Amino acid sequence: MTQTIARAYHAHAHKDLTAQVALDYEGRFLRRKVLKTDDGQSVLVDLPKTTSLDHGGVLVLEDGREVGIVAAPEDLLEVTGPDLPRLAWHIGNRHTPCQIEEGRLLIQRDHVIRDMLGKIGATVREVTEPFTPEGGAYGHGRTHGHSH
Repeated sequence: MTQTIARAYHAHAHKDLTAQVALDYEGRFLRRKVLKTDDGQSVLVDLPKTTSLDHGGVLVLEDGREVGIVAAPEDLLEVTGPDLPRLAWHIGNRHTPCQIEEGRLLIQRDHVIRDMLGKIGATVREVTEPFTPEGGAYGHGRTHGHSH
């Protein structure tokens, strides 16, 4: 199999994709790694800095081909309840990545957060779905800790 170097990341495809790679949330945060595409290609991603790749984005290969990024299904917690904004605030206060949808929130499985949410009135159930949480409010992608 041919290994192709990916050196650039673009938020939107400009032409037809030649392949796709499915990555979970943690797997979409990378700098240098060999990935296997859905058609069996090995692609060495070699980005200048650690980058958060988004579902729907692309990697541009040296030869100009584009490989689409797809959010892979992963084990999550679905959070619902009568006061969803309040529940979202508590999740955000713990700097937990959160996918916000009409009527529900999705977070990574964490027994401590699950217990906390249950104590404040949330209904929590395990699901397996693609995870595409909100990015940073200042255009920096993922947020970690209190520095922005």
